[in-house]
Amino acid sequence: MTPADTLITQFAQEVRTAKVAEAAGDLRLGVDLGTANIVLCVVDSANQPIAGAWKHSTVVRDGIVVDWVGAVEAVRTLKQDLEMRIPTQFSSASVAIPPGVSAGTVRVFTNVLSAAGLEPEEVVDEPVAAARVLNIDNGCVIDVGHGTTGVSVLKDGKVVLSIDEPTGGHHMNLVLAGSFDISYDEAEELKIRSANSAEIFGVIRPTVEKMATIAARAIAGMDVGEVWLVGGSSSLDQTPGVFSEILGMEVHRPAEPLFVTPLGIPMRKETQHG
Repeated sequence: MTPADTLITQFAQEVRTAKVAEAAGDLRLGVDLGTANIVLCVVDSANQPIAGAWKHSTVVRDGIVVDWVGAVEAVRTLKQDLEMRIPTQFSSASVAIPPGVSAGTVRVFTNVLSAAGLEPEEVVDEPVAAARVLNIDNGCVIDVGHGTTGVSVLKDGKVVLSIDEPTGGHHMNLVLAGSFDISYDEAEELKIRSANSAEIFGVIRPTVEKMATIAARAIAGMDVGEVWLVGGSSSLDQTPGVFSEILGMEVHRPAEPLFVTPLGIPMRKETQHG
């Protein structure tokens, strides 16, 4: 297990079990307003994950906050939960933004933090947050989320290419619901429960191939170096193989890909792990 995998796995366990790790130095808070989940992460001055909290949510759609009140209430509630468990009081936080969003959308994300009682400390591009966890300055980060597939190329730690197209876990659910004549929620449960099922993956493979094709078009003709696959909708066992096949190169997927970006949001580069 790589150092990054160790950190991600630790954070995932903290989120799922509500455990709190021993901290060294000051604590920092990060907020991930995702399409399917809102995740809060706390790290210490050594970038070690201390605690996390999450809530399934539909307040964001395709990178846009569509339920302002719901977003503020979710962040406030998760913040209060963390403050009771650690215990501490958070007055500021970093927040991640999807690739290619407008300045107006960025302000909406920071305003959600402000309304929840948090001073926006840093606005982080999602691929930069993932790169912090993976400890990479140069490479390609493919983020397969619930609503979209984002492709970003980093050079010397900065994003030089970023696209985001509407194909993600949501579209997998639609395909499964139609194929098995079940509800959308039942399709989501089937997808999660059958993460290594060849039959289930056979049904949604064309959707995964479309995601990989989005990535292939985005980086065509570029020397991107290593390619990393993150995001909750990349969790199916066969997904990295499909991306490798269509991209024609090795694709790395860390442990617990859903929690990579949330973990990187409050991290600081100067105290990078590893």
